[in-house]
Amino acid sequence: MTGHVLVAPDKFKGSLSAAEVADAVAVGLRGRMPSLEVRRVPVADGGDGTVRAALATGRFERLPVRVTGPTGRRVDAEIAVNRTTAVVELASASGFALLAPGEFDPLRASSHGTGELLTAALEAGVSEIVLGVGGSACTDGGAGMLTALGARLTDSGGRPLSPGGGELERLAGIDLSGLDPRLADVDLVLASDVDNPLTGPSGAAHVYGPQKGAGPEEVRRLDAALRNFAEVVGRATGESAADRPGAGAAGGVGYGALTALSARFRSGSDVVLELVGFDRDLAGAALVITGEGALDEQTLRGKVPATVAARAAKVGVPTVAVAGKCSLSEHRLRGGGFSAVYALAHLQPDPGRSIRGAAALLHRVGEHIADDFL
Repeated sequence: MTGHVLVAPDKFKGSLSAAEVADAVAVGLRGRMPSLEVRRVPVADGGDGTVRAALATGRFERLPVRVTGPTGRRVDAEIAVNRTTAVVELASASGFALLAPGEFDPLRASSHGTGELLTAALEAGVSEIVLGVGGSACTDGGAGMLTALGARLTDSGGRPLSPGGGELERLAGIDLSGLDPRLADVDLVLASDVDNPLTGPSGAAHVYGPQKGAGPEEVRRLDAALRNFAEVVGRATGESAADRPGAGAAGGVGYGALTALSARFRSGSDVVLELVGFDRDLAGAALVITGEGALDEQTLRGKVPATVAARAAKVGVPTVAVAGKCSLSEHRLRGGGFSAVYALAHLQPDPGRSIRGAAALLHRVGEHIADDFL
């Protein structure tokens, strides 16, 4: 075979990190072909795993940061920094993965810790900040993030609001004059594959609120609170961005970043692939292997495996996918740029055993891919 194999998967959520998936597949490939050149490039879509993907390149350093978690408890987080760029992952500060099932607090959960991560990035003296959003526990429109950065949100009596999206029902004024002045000197990139608006049936509260523990009445309250937030922020900034793509990302953190912080929205998958130098490793490849825990219709709507396959197709390199499970038809897979898919469920139909034994199953998958394609 001429050329190397590029293994560029996302994480298998709840089972293996992207790096662990890549390592396991590589073991299987080399078990069949010991001299095979395998390049492992863990990737992400802007959500959980984005900082790890940046660190795996060796071009970033890990900076630990102690921040306020979504319900007020202090948590350990991290950002990735180099001379010019910082990579910030909302999930590490304000993500629902930080909470036990009984801890979900949809009306009071806050993005304050994400603002603290951005402050740490500013203190690192970078000129660009990539803010990866996804997996948030909050639906506060980014109000907590803005407060941590120096904004002041008040009720009709001029009193500061308490944390959480529910409090935005009482918001009467916002003062952005206290925002960290260093924000004006950085290029803030909002990296997300979520293009929902802020409010309405396709907005942050209705679509993602139930995943964060919100019942029907809480969803209604949060949506109304976000509408009020947008009105107040719109008056202060002179800009109405509630319907812009990405405004509804991460419980509306996208909206706060786009309006008050002048962030620019980009596909999270594209941003991360550029950060990790994917195109450089793609050059000269004979085969690309990508994947994620579940391949489904969401995969084809711009998630990272589909973006990987599209980039590979442009240069004529075939792509195969690995997954815990796959619900896509062969026709849909082919249309998405995948030559084949190898699902762990075909080897181990019991979900619990598949999750626990994912690494060993991926070894076998790697062997099968080598037999079929190399």
